[in-house]
Amino acid sequence: MRRLLEIPLLIFTDSVASVVALVAALWTRNAATNEVLSFPAGAYVMTAVVLAAAWVGLFAYVGLYSDWSTKSRLAELGWVLKVVFFGGVVLFVLTFDPERPFPLSRVVLLSYGLTLVVVTGAGRLTVRGVQRRLFAQGHGLKSALVVGTGRQADEIARTATRYPRLGLRVVGFLATNSASNHGTVGSTVGELNDLPHAVARYGASEVIFAEPTLSHEAVLDSVAKCEGLNVNFSVVPALYDVVIGRSGLGQIYGMPLMPLFPSPMPVWQRRTKRLVDVLAATFVLVAGFPVLVLVALAIWVEDRAPVFYSHERLGREGRIFRVHKFRSMVVDAEKESGPVWAQKDDPRVTRVGGVIRRMHLDELPQMWNILRGEMSLVGPRPERPFFVERLAAELPLYRRRLHVTPGLTGWAQTKQAYDSSLDDVREKLKYDLYYIENMSLSFDLLIIARTVWVVLAGKGAQ
Repeated sequence: MRRLLEIPLLIFTDSVASVVALVAALWTRNAATNEVLSFPAGAYVMTAVVLAAAWVGLFAYVGLYSDWSTKSRLAELGWVLKVVFFGGVVLFVLTFDPERPFPLSRVVLLSYGLTLVVVTGAGRLTVRGVQRRLFAQGHGLKSALVVGTGRQADEIARTATRYPRLGLRVVGFLATNSASNHGTVGSTVGELNDLPHAVARYGASEVIFAEPTLSHEAVLDSVAKCEGLNVNFSVVPALYDVVIGRSGLGQIYGMPLMPLFPSPMPVWQRRTKRLVDVLAATFVLVAGFPVLVLVALAIWVEDRAPVFYSHERLGREGRIFRVHKFRSMVVDAEKESGPVWAQKDDPRVTRVGGVIRRMHLDELPQMWNILRGEMSLVGPRPERPFFVERLAAELPLYRRRLHVTPGLTGWAQTKQAYDSSLDDVREKLKYDLYYIENMSLSFDLLIIARTVWVVLAGKGAQ
């Protein structure tokens, strides 16, 4: 089932569930009081539409319209229950009437919530059942490449064939130097070095590393070669990884699989993060407008030169955007030297520039980048394309930073101020990768708190 059909179907079934739940609540109320509420038909319709839209919006916010087709139906129903419970609490607070019998209001709300959970769950189970039937008929399967030609690769292929509800079709195997060439189902379509070409040729959206003797370096190098391709990676973990409970561990009917570079941030946290970005950026640009004007005036008075400085940076998934800052250096600071990193006590910094860099006021125009969605409050700092190409050649994992939205501040920036050598970049990369693997709203709040301390303590520019 295509996503363009799946999402409208889910929205329709969820909306129907909301209407049915409202009817059940009204019936419960009327039955308990032996009286029928008399309202214009339009009021009932409007109430039903508003409630349906609210539930659809809430379901979308927490990610219930993401791709759940191959995930646990029990987990999906669990999220439905959590969202309905949260929404029920909100509804109870909004509709609470101290003059109304309290037990009755609880009974009506309980009737509404239970009906909503049951009907919503039934609708979603129906959609998932249709999806899995389509999978069984070979429709909508994702193409997968398996790295390895040994026993584990064979088992994965057989499992995908035996259980089409997984939504996977193994289109081929890639041999490795250390792999056994016995026991495979299907055909070997190339070697590990051919992975990017095989992904493009077969339209693979999943790559599963199933060769236990393959080194971590070989896996990471292969992933790096597929940079820019829309493909997910997972690996059959070693026993050690299973025992210590590595995060993101899943399974294909009993065979453990560990996704590479999973996003630790749930959908609702990612959307809350974006909401906070928009609210914070709007507040700073509006409330801080007088400060912005004073800084701009000070820069112009010093040398009558342009107030703003903008240049290209690489954002999420390598998209190029222009970052905006208050100019803190002399005009054409890199005319003679070419692109170079800023350094402590940089002679190119102007007098006003030194002040605004110490107070981090030069970064304020980037609130516009945050408002546009090109940046976030927290994330790895965006880098110039020139340096990204240079650093990616030296540090294979450097491009991993491009999988998340860059930030105004980040874990690395609170630990170290300047990049003056490759060793500094390597050290910052460790902090960036740690942040990417442990992203959460609480971690963001910690970074923001540390950034505030850095600014108040008058630390150097980031």
